[in-house]
Amino acid sequence: MKTFIDALGYISSIALPFFNIPLMLHIYRRKKSDDLSMTWLLGIFFCLAGMIPSGLQSPDPIFRLFSLLNFGFFSGVTYLALYYRWRKKN
Repeated sequence: MKTFIDALGYISSIALPFFNIPLMLHIYRRKKSDDLSMTWLLGIFFCLAGMIPSGLQSPDPIFRLFSLLNFGFFSGVTYLALYYRWRKKN
């Protein structure tokens, strides 16, 4: 059972961050991010940034992988959302 749980966690830790790709494509295609709450976006980004040191030092390879991938992909979401929000104002 532990092997199944570890495998499920590993697969999920790889798959979950990739669900940020449709959000990045949505922002890029529309060239705006008005439909996203900046409080939500920055709240998640800074929480992930706060988790990344712990995640990278963890002995659990699943948590390390998840932390790295999720921070990387959500950084892309954050960049695009802020870019198009800032671009709109200027």
